[in-house]
Amino acid sequence: MSTLDDFKQVLKNAGILGAGGAGFPSFAKLAEGADILLINGAECEPLLYTDYMLMRDYLPLIVEGAQFVLKAANIDRCYICIKDHNCHLLGLVDEQELAQDVRIRHLPDAYPMGDEVSLICEATGRLVQPGHLPITQHVIVFNIETVLNIRNALVNGAPVTEKYLTINGDVDHAYVVKVPVGMRVSELFDSLGIRVPENDVVLDGGPSMGQMINPTTAVITKTTKSLLILPESIPAIVVKKRGPKDHLAIASSVCCQCSRCTDLCPRHALGYPLEPHKHVRVEAGVAEADPSMILSATLCCGCGICELGACCQYISPRAVIQHHKAILAKNRMRYVAPDDMNCMVREEHPYTAVSTARWKDYLGVTKYDKEAVFYPELKTARRVEIPLPLHIGAPSVPAVKEGDMVSKGQIIGNPGEGLSLPAHASLSGKVIFADNQKIIIEEVKE
Repeated sequence: MSTLDDFKQVLKNAGILGAGGAGFPSFAKLAEGADILLINGAECEPLLYTDYMLMRDYLPLIVEGAQFVLKAANIDRCYICIKDHNCHLLGLVDEQELAQDVRIRHLPDAYPMGDEVSLICEATGRLVQPGHLPITQHVIVFNIETVLNIRNALVNGAPVTEKYLTINGDVDHAYVVKVPVGMRVSELFDSLGIRVPENDVVLDGGPSMGQMINPTTAVITKTTKSLLILPESIPAIVVKKRGPKDHLAIASSVCCQCSRCTDLCPRHALGYPLEPHKHVRVEAGVAEADPSMILSATLCCGCGICELGACCQYISPRAVIQHHKAILAKNRMRYVAPDDMNCMVREEHPYTAVSTARWKDYLGVTKYDKEAVFYPELKTARRVEIPLPLHIGAPSVPAVKEGDMVSKGQIIGNPGEGLSLPAHASLSGKVIFADNQKIIIEEVKE
């Protein structure tokens, strides 16, 4: 690549975004002034093995992708960040050099170590100031799968049309599979002989931060890291099934203001001005009337330690904070630390971490954690449904119409205005539906 702008255009054209989490377009993370690239292989949530399997089988390709980023953005060095137990399984040691300027960085077996702010602090000793971006600390963070996609775009010219994900939980066998983006969850489960037991639910994502989905209608997106099948009776699911109104009612009636949720909050321990117990005691009407009182809600990473690891009253401070985030989003408000603020990690930070093993117990998922088997061959689909709001930013604009024939990798949605990405066909076939929300492609049988 001749310039950083050329490199960013390749990433944009390939539709590359964060392979987990919110789906931030990767090209927009690249900026002048970074001196460290962190590759997030922490696999933050329990029961997930996607990044572990990719590192186990494709580590040289991941390193190659990292080197492309280092060269294009003129970054000094890269650390591939992995929790201790996975480093041991992979036979990797801290500071091990994998290639020029690319090394391993061990992380503690703690939750939520995959959180970007926690990762940067642990790996570099730098603290991103509240409400600011990692580039302000001269750091860029990419996910393992994202870097693999960057490598494939540069070497093979391949856009993102496939997704790696873990299937785990209340199943006979756990898998890491590669599937077309937009594949129906029901079709994937059928291909693996998986049946969802009665009184179980399916999560898109991890047991802590994943969302419940309807497996008969849901499809796999570019940000799907896992599909977990779990009983609705375990704590992780009980709290998810409780409605927002119930969460708010419980919070307003039984909170004893012990502040344990704040004591164990990972962002608070990093020195952020986030105090979940104070959010719990803010009445809904007051928050609506004066959103400036709840600005710190936007600093929450949503890990859920406050609801399942801290509170003895079955309150969900996280749910209250999510409600406050919605109020702030409606008013287009967020917390941003002033330039003269110097937030510092609190002394108690090392002692408030929740170990991965303990967190699995809190969630009630320990017995459902099965080591996955990797199936690297692409699972075939007869039909895919590509959602056009694929990422943070403006959704893609349809570039095809019903009845069009398309080929895998073809652009079917052009980038919208501003921060946006194109959408690509993950299956060759016929467009049977297209609007501003989704495009459905069906395989054509000869």
